[in-house]
Amino acid sequence: MSTYAVRGLGTAAAVAVGAATVLYLPGALFPLIGVRIARAAAEQTDRDLLMGAAVAEVLLVLPYLVALLVAAILVIVWTWRARKNIEAFPGAQPALGPGWAIAGWLVPIANLVVPARVVASVARNSMWRRSTPVLVGVWWAAWLVFIVGDRIVSRSEEQRYAQLTEWPRNDVEFGTYVRFYQDALGPRLIPVVAVLVAGLSFVVLIRRISAAQQDRIARAVPVWPAHPGWPLPGAVLPAPGTASGHPTQPVTGVSPQVATAPSVTSPQVPPAPGGTIGA
Repeated sequence: MSTYAVRGLGTAAAVAVGAATVLYLPGALFPLIGVRIARAAAEQTDRDLLMGAAVAEVLLVLPYLVALLVAAILVIVWTWRARKNIEAFPGAQPALGPGWAIAGWLVPIANLVVPARVVASVARNSMWRRSTPVLVGVWWAAWLVFIVGDRIVSRSEEQRYAQLTEWPRNDVEFGTYVRFYQDALGPRLIPVVAVLVAGLSFVVLIRRISAAQQDRIARAVPVWPAHPGWPLPGAVLPAPGTASGHPTQPVTGVSPQVATAPSVTSPQVPPAPGGTIGA
């Protein structure tokens, strides 16, 4: 069964996720700068400084949005490839179909659960684990805290900002902008911490899963039939005529993966490393 290379794509996705995580911080922590700008505007009674602060915050958010879009595309493609690959791994038991590796990220409500299930299944089947790695739960819990927390904080700030005087004229009205930035920093720290945990853990997950899959693809482990008397992978076959009680024939060819007749005496010779693996 055909497989897809995921190491290079996984590296690109991990870099994009890391970049998006880092680029989120300047916009999220802007109140540290905004409060100083608001105080300077209050001292100078300068409305243009307040407008400049709003524009600067928007400019800081734009690189994050671009990086987030790039990361989203790469992660979706990587998830789909990793999910398709496990179908070629012996003994794999995928939880959901490969289509959910794409739709799970895009369908509302489903995107709160499905991506975690797909990645958990890919992690188990790629790393030969019976249980889901703890890192998957850490990543997804932090991601949910981030997307929910960031949305709540954004809506709350929009409502508070709408109540400010558009064109402040005195110290009291300028002071409301100072308090706005002072009060904005605390709530923003929750999504900041969450995005750092989610970003770091997901980068590690992508790297580990990609390495595990590439290792299995490179070795191209075949499916060895559990037939009584058949040798296990790596077993040394006895020389012709020296088997206990029964003459044996030398291995001269390749038998199919699935036994079709009791007379088959040799397992399939593992193929050279490449783009296929036994199903």
